[in-house]
Amino acid sequence: MSPAFTIAVPDDVLDDLRSRLARTRFTTPSADGWRAGVDPAYLRSLVAYSADEFDWRAAEARLNAYPQFIERGMHFVHLRRDATRPPVLLTHGWPSNFVELLPLADLLDVDVVIPSLPGYLWSELPDGPATRAAVAETFHTLMTETLGYERYFAFGGDIGGSACGWLATMYPDEVAGLHVIHGPFPADYDEPITPAEQVWLDSEDERNEQDGGYGAIIGTRPDTIAAALMDSPAGLAAFIIDKLWAWSDCGGDLESRFDRDSLCELLTLYWVTDSIGTSFRQDLDWPHNGKRATIQVPMAVTQSHEWNMPLFPRSIAERAASDIRRYSAPDRGGHFMAFEEPRLVADELTAFMREVG
Repeated sequence: MSPAFTIAVPDDVLDDLRSRLARTRFTTPSADGWRAGVDPAYLRSLVAYSADEFDWRAAEARLNAYPQFIERGMHFVHLRRDATRPPVLLTHGWPSNFVELLPLADLLDVDVVIPSLPGYLWSELPDGPATRAAVAETFHTLMTETLGYERYFAFGGDIGGSACGWLATMYPDEVAGLHVIHGPFPADYDEPITPAEQVWLDSEDERNEQDGGYGAIIGTRPDTIAAALMDSPAGLAAFIIDKLWAWSDCGGDLESRFDRDSLCELLTLYWVTDSIGTSFRQDLDWPHNGKRATIQVPMAVTQSHEWNMPLFPRSIAERAASDIRRYSAPDRGGHFMAFEEPRLVADELTAFMREVG
């Protein structure tokens, strides 16, 4: 492998970031609090903290304590702990990056690999459409060809979890087991839909009506919104923290789940790598995805507690996967469960890996 990768943001990039933050123009509130999107008063406070108090160099040093590499165009963390057992691949979604998974990685006693999704941070996009299958292929190449593992477990939620579902169907002999925080969906609903399933499907329509604007624009006009977000760090912050607030299990208090340094760390990584636009590619390329086969490797589901997910019935997951070994729906931990509830996820993941062996 290549020598370890070190994060080293140039001083002039940080100076420019602070200058832009200091010159931010803020919007007039359209409604109270977060009802019309990110709370302008909170955004103003976070921008001031980021410009005047956040210590990026301290964050950079903390992140560089984790061994990182770039191979075959993919950035990843690689923690070596126990070569006698299958390692675990930890994957993130949007709007996240590898730092979301570090608290979980710290609690595991096996080898851990955390890639940045293609198009995120220092990871390159694939040559063709950024489909879930293409992402799965990059994951498998990393684990088997780059790192030399013969078998491994995979964990994820959102985009990462969906790509790991493809990974399990494409490489069932090498994927020892799959653990997700968002139950998998079937390619088709061949059997009649049950009342509980219909309630959840209806709730998805309601969710899209209330919170689907971001997806519509990044899936159809990503370059338009990216032009704004890549020129304004405050705009980038607003776009991302709106989702952190809405999708986490924060009960309306964002900093009950993400302290300010963690928020600034996440946002700074997107900014200094110019990667918010490329992070949208998988949404633009979504129509290129085909139908995924039934997942047949051993599987565990620890269902996130966000928005309408408490309504998600196990029967939907069972339509998509034939060998669910563990299924739980805790009453805490949202879209970013590995960061919000790392101990809970670590216990579930460890028990699953030990059971499967």
